[in-house]
Amino acid sequence: MVAGPDVYICDRCINDASGIVSTDVSTPKPGSATPPSRRSTPNRRLSPLEIKQALDIYVVGQDRAKKALSVAVYNHYKRIDAQEYYHEYSDVELEKSNILLIGPTGTGKTLLARTLARVLDVPFSISDATALTEAGYVGEDVESILAHLLQSADFNVERAERGIIYIDEVDKVARKADNASITRDVSGEGVQQAMLKILEGTIAGVPPKGGRKHPEQSLINIDTSNILFICGGAFEGLNDIIAHRMSTNTIGFMADTKNRIDKHDPSIFTHVEPDDLLKYGLIPELIGRLPVISALGELSEEAMRSILTEPKNALVKQYQKLFAMDGIDLVFDEDAMSSIVERARTLGTGARGLRAVIEEAMLDIMFDIHSKTDIARCRITRETILHGSEPIFEPHKATA
Repeated sequence: MVAGPDVYICDRCINDASGIVSTDVSTPKPGSATPPSRRSTPNRRLSPLEIKQALDIYVVGQDRAKKALSVAVYNHYKRIDAQEYYHEYSDVELEKSNILLIGPTGTGKTLLARTLARVLDVPFSISDATALTEAGYVGEDVESILAHLLQSADFNVERAERGIIYIDEVDKVARKADNASITRDVSGEGVQQAMLKILEGTIAGVPPKGGRKHPEQSLINIDTSNILFICGGAFEGLNDIIAHRMSTNTIGFMADTKNRIDKHDPSIFTHVEPDDLLKYGLIPELIGRLPVISALGELSEEAMRSILTEPKNALVKQYQKLFAMDGIDLVFDEDAMSSIVERARTLGTGARGLRAVIEEAMLDIMFDIHSKTDIARCRITRETILHGSEPIFEPHKATA
């Protein structure tokens, strides 16, 4: 019945093998009793503590945000397992808790999402909200977010319906102004309205090859009820709204100025409330579909110094590996590390400023180092970072 290169299988062999397989499947193994109230046992998921420990390997600080993400992801998959396995709780319906990450640029919002993709064995996609427009206009439809997730799941619809989607730069689709405009806000409020059904849960028709470029293709239906959405944005200017709400304005010579909140306070985003997001430009329906709001604070000097050396993808480790591939030992002095942090903080771009400072300082060194001979060690000093001075090169030690 089956023929291959030097292999032939007859119908008797197939019948015998089928009988053996069916017998093994139907016979339960000793000691493996199935609970009466469950159809089968769900796969073991990482606990919130284990998820946070995995995030700590790559992301420095932001403990509150990491805890919120860990608990939300853990509860999300418990909710899915409850629908399939735990029938004793069928009278209680668990709702999905989508997440909104708020924080200045360079604090690790996208890095947290990318690290979650490494930790969890689920389909994961990252989409940019700035490219989205309302249906019928030039740009990407909201359904393209689901198309990216479907591609990451290798077009397995069942796996994609259990995935996680991170929508970056969601603050860029805020309403441009409070007053009504004659023209449609197709890349702002219109996108928020188009996202409502997908965030809450609906059956959406997704074009696998993109929207308007292939109108003849058949759509793939995806149920978004079990897809966890994580939205992130810098929300530039939200600190002014929070500070204005929390500051008490008093008039007179005896006015108390102690209750005024500084809008440059690194922890100001931890005081955000839904009303602040409403004033910023998000519509109330979208805020209601993002019940978990987690704020990321600005990085302190200690945190930025740790980013240079501690994570698995630390910047100093990356450059040391690049130099080690050329047989050179790269060393950063302590005061050089402090100078990198000082210059990066003046840029105001968070952890991204660290790479910008190091790239600028190391450009000429990496360009000229191959023209030098007999170099065993390269030491980066404070003057190298601040003034562009040449580092200290140490030759190989002569053997007797």
